[in-house]
Amino acid sequence: MKKLIAVSIMALTAAACTTTDPYTGQQKTSNTAKGAGIGAVVGAVAGALTNTSDGEQTLKNAAIGAAAGAAIGGGIGNYMDRQEAELRAQLEATGVRVNRVGDNIQLIMPSNITFGVDQSAIRPEFYSTLNSVGTVLAKYDQTQILVEGHTDATGSDQYNEALSVQRAESVGNYLVGQAVSVPRVRALGYGETRPIADNSTEQGRAQNRRVELQIAPVEQYQRY
Repeated sequence: MKKLIAVSIMALTAAACTTTDPYTGQQKTSNTAKGAGIGAVVGAVAGALTNTSDGEQTLKNAAIGAAAGAAIGGGIGNYMDRQEAELRAQLEATGVRVNRVGDNIQLIMPSNITFGVDQSAIRPEFYSTLNSVGTVLAKYDQTQILVEGHTDATGSDQYNEALSVQRAESVGNYLVGQAVSVPRVRALGYGETRPIADNSTEQGRAQNRRVELQIAPVEQYQRY
């Protein structure tokens, strides 16, 4: 068991590797290393728990599990790292914000650049930005995309929910038109229920009016 703990510590040490964020200049833990480290620990534990009474075989199973877990976890992180980098490059200065949360990527699209007031038709001037997003998503096809519509608290709950659904579907349908396969895209509207700012100010309401894309690796990710 001590040797198993040592394997886990080595995996976590690998996960502590840092890289420089090209957009902020700050040091951050590599997402690829994080995924490899976590995968290695999970794989090591799973391997050690394989039914065997032989201590040496337990260690071997742990090592095999750690290697397999690291390969899968690191592959996912690397895949999402590359997708994130391409999205950031394509969306620089467009007004779309790119966030990274673990292995997931979040795109926040303010309504002032995507839709007119009380409208669900995408502004023509936003087409080129969505074209760029669609190109990257079509290339990295081992992900699922959740399109979320959000509004401020002005107006009735029913109206806001309907508008948020229509806007999410507009963006989702547009991405499908850019060669993103239909099964990968899901559109939901949350109306005013998930604010990210204070609805009592105009600045806050403007932040709450948005469409978000949640981009996540597909389940049982095996290709990379």
